[in-house]
Amino acid sequence: MAAVKEFSVQEKLTTIIVLQKIDSKIDEINKLRGELPIEVKDLEDEIEGFNTRLKSIENEISFIEDDIKSKQNLQAECAESLKKYEKQQENVKNSREFEAINKEIELAELEIKACDKKIKDARVEIEEQNIHKNTTLGFISEKQEVLKIKQGELKKITEETEKEEEDLNIKRTSAAANVEPRLLIAYERIRGSFKNGLAVAAVERDSCGGCYNSIPPQRQSDIRLRKKMIVCEHCGRIMIDSELSESVSI
Repeated sequence: MAAVKEFSVQEKLTTIIVLQKIDSKIDEINKLRGELPIEVKDLEDEIEGFNTRLKSIENEISFIEDDIKSKQNLQAECAESLKKYEKQQENVKNSREFEAINKEIELAELEIKACDKKIKDARVEIEEQNIHKNTTLGFISEKQEVLKIKQGELKKITEETEKEEEDLNIKRTSAAANVEPRLLIAYERIRGSFKNGLAVAAVERDSCGGCYNSIPPQRQSDIRLRKKMIVCEHCGRIMIDSELSESVSI
């Protein structure tokens, strides 16, 4: 059975420094983009929301217009009935028939008036819905203009950094494969705990390069010896000496 090679602490630290430097470069590219990806996504979501609102308004207008046509058709039917009843009045044989026809005429006239009022109310509602529609169209137009600008800015940055980012991602995959699995898990966990993504920090001016808290002389000496993994007592970052950090390139 082939012997499994044991890596020294310095070798393990070197692999994690390489990974951190690559990640820091990728973070710099993401920082260049800033909030642009989020802003673009938010604008796209807003426009989608306005389009949904617009569709709802258009559906409501269509429904009201159909209702107006229905009322107009009912008015036309009532008008035809009126003509028929008025003609029948000319041939009534008794007062009872006259009253019955007269009642139908009154009902038809009332129906025509009721429809007329509903049609007027519906047209007012259409006007109000059209105001909402135009306002929504205005919002969509404004948001689309802003989105176009933001997309242009994002595209420019992406095009400028695309090749570098692609190369860095390839390097990262290779670098991560060289890190001891348990150390990689710890690194990812620590990195995820900080906004700046710094999991490995060098000693700078007797302080942690991550949280800037003072490091005791004896602990600094242990860090320089590179005989064991040491983490900052304050922030939990993996500590390295500045000389080792500077000696590692990507």
